[in-house]
This record gives sequence, structure tokens and C-alpha cells, in this order.
Amino acid sequence: MSFLRTRRKSLAKGSHRAFLVVMDGVGVGNAPDASLYGDEGSDTLGNLATHFGGLNLPTFQALGLGNLSDIQGVDPVDSPRASYGRLEEQSAGKDSVTGHWELCGIITSTPFPVFPEAFPDEIVQLVKEVSGRDVIGNEVASGTEIMVRLGGDHVRSGALILYTSADSVLQILAHEEVVPLEEQYRICETIHQHLELPYRVGRVIARPFVGQEGSFVRTANRVDYAVTPPVDTVLDKIRKAGLPVSGIGKVDTLFAGRGFSSAEHTFDNADGFDRTLHHLKSQESGMVFTNLLDFDTQWGHRNDVDGFKGGLEELDRRLPEWIDQLRPDDLIVITADHGNDPTTPSTDHSREHVPVLAWLGKGGNGKALGLRHGFVDVAATISEHLGVPWDGPGKSFLTNLR
Repeated sequence: MSFLRTRRKSLAKGSHRAFLVVMDGVGVGNAPDASLYGDEGSDTLGNLATHFGGLNLPTFQALGLGNLSDIQGVDPVDSPRASYGRLEEQSAGKDSVTGHWELCGIITSTPFPVFPEAFPDEIVQLVKEVSGRDVIGNEVASGTEIMVRLGGDHVRSGALILYTSADSVLQILAHEEVVPLEEQYRICETIHQHLELPYRVGRVIARPFVGQEGSFVRTANRVDYAVTPPVDTVLDKIRKAGLPVSGIGKVDTLFAGRGFSSAEHTFDNADGFDRTLHHLKSQESGMVFTNLLDFDTQWGHRNDVDGFKGGLEELDRRLPEWIDQLRPDDLIVITADHGNDPTTPSTDHSREHVPVLAWLGKGGNGKALGLRHGFVDVAATISEHLGVPWDGPGKSFLTNLR
């Protein structure tokens, strides 16, 4: 009889669902080692709230966002609907890959290489050889800014626009009518395959755009070619247990597609929200993993404080739509992968703690989760909720939600 109980416990809970939502770049105060990254004083939510004299986020307030950090306008509440806390990253770096990997159970001890002075000749030559095209740019830049500045030259010459950022990324920007999508993808995939240490970046990204000079716009046809996770993540474990894992946004690209049964790329936060809502209504079991990218790509990297504030308030207004669809045995975790403080001079990611709000069903009786030493606690919590064996790092906080 004890064997049967043990066996049942080890089987995945087929009717249970877990929703992991990453608000890309929404940090809550610099991490203890922020000075190593030049990020002293970064506090994405706190500084943004101070900049505007307060934020109007009643749904997040009711969930307990004001209980986990000092955010002007978002007050602590006596009975938060969610359990609340902060996560301290243990991985080296502050990029999307390491942040998402750690949320899913991998601690990265060696950071991916970055190129603050642009790429060396060896990489530029590789891009030329792979593409058979010349290269312009090769600088640290915002994708939208360099598109406006060099897009016309690219269209006239056919030369690829090469650029990077504070992230470990190599980005190729090209017009879809000058370099067809299939060619752009082939170039980026081949570059990704041929990069070796010490130049093996976390991601090689194809960034297509369209339009005429003066009105260029990037499209949703972006494709990321990422380093493959070195070990199984919680996503792999869930899939091996026979449960679906649905990716919404860029998340599948950060894991080189591994661990997902389906993936849907999104245009913006609203699209990501709507697609997640659809899965809340239709997916019967397993995990839905959503990245809301605009906080990072549209507002954080552009120091757009108005856009960032508006995006938070729009998400706050729409959150009840998600909550209304939750079943009693659903788990939802809302968190982030790093900071991207739009109030600082930097347009790069910031090394920050990230918020965590987690609850079951409609929520209620939220408890303090405190400062969790590792994003990996999210992986441990999701695996326990879904009944999937997990032998990786992290401590589950599922009992705090009951």
C-alpha cells in the first residue's frame, strides 16, 4: 500500500496547471552585487514610482506588490491575495537567458561574453564570410535607433547592420525586401553554430524590419538562436512527465526551443496577455510560460518612463481577466528576469532583485515569502505543484500558498 501511495505521489498531477509570467525587466531594487555591474541605485519599480509621484496599480496592490517593496502609490495591504517576496539571482550576469534559465532551475556560474566596445575583427569577418555581405554598424546601440540611423545605408548597399548591447547578444538587422527572411535566418543560425569560446554569445538574433526610410519599423519576425541549456530544466521534466508546456512570447527562443510542446511569438504585451488568457480558458493541464516583453524592449531599453508606467497600469487593469479564469487548483507566479530601470542614464539591463507574486486559484491569505536566494525556487515550486520530480536546485514555497 505504501508503494502505491509513493507511486501515485510521483506521478504528474494531470489536472493541475501552472502559469509563469515574466514581466521582462521589472526589478525591485539593486541586488547586493549591483556595484559589480555598475547598477548601484537601480530600482525599476521604486524609481519609476518616485519619478511620477506614485503609481496607480490597485490590482497589484491587492495582490501584495506594496508589501514586498517600497513603491510609492502602491501601499501594503493587511490581507494580500497573493504570497509576496523578492528573488535574488544567483547566476552570473543580468541578461534574459540567465534570468529565464534560473527561473527554470539552472544557475549559470560563468557569464556569457559581452562586447562593450563592439565586436572584434574575428566576429565581423565571420559575419561577412557567412553572409557574403559587407557589414555596417558594429557598435553598442539601441535597435530602433541604429535602424533609423543606418537603415537607409543598408537598403542602398545591402550591407548587414551588426550591433550588440550590454546583453550577451549578436544582432543582425536587415530589411525583409533587401535580405529575405529565409536568408536572414540562415545567416544568424550559421553564425550561432560557428561562434566558439571566448566569443560564444548567449543569443544571435535576426531583427527584420520593413518600410521606407523615415518610417522603418521592426517586424514580429524576430528569431533568436540561443545557447542550449546544459542540463534539463523544469520544462524538460514537465514534458517528460507527459504534460504540455506552452510558450508565449520569446521564451522558447531562450531555451533553444527545448522543453516546449508549443510556442507562440507575440507582437507586444497586449498580444501576450490575450494569448495567455486563451490558454487559461482552454489548456487543461501542464504549464503556460509567458514573457511580457514590452517593459524591456520598448520602454526599459529606451528609457521611456511614460511607456513603462502606462504598460504597468494597463497590465494592472487587465489582470482581473486572468484571475477570473483561474481554477481552484491553478498556480500562478508573476515575476521578472532582471531589472531595466528607465529612470537611470543607462539603457541596459540592471542587476536587481525581482518581485514574486504567487497564489493558488483566486488567491487569498497571502503570506510573506521574504527574500528568496535564487530564482530557482520558482522551478522547485512549479514542479511540486505539478507533481513532477525535481532534483535540481531551489526550495519550493508551495506550502506558503496554501
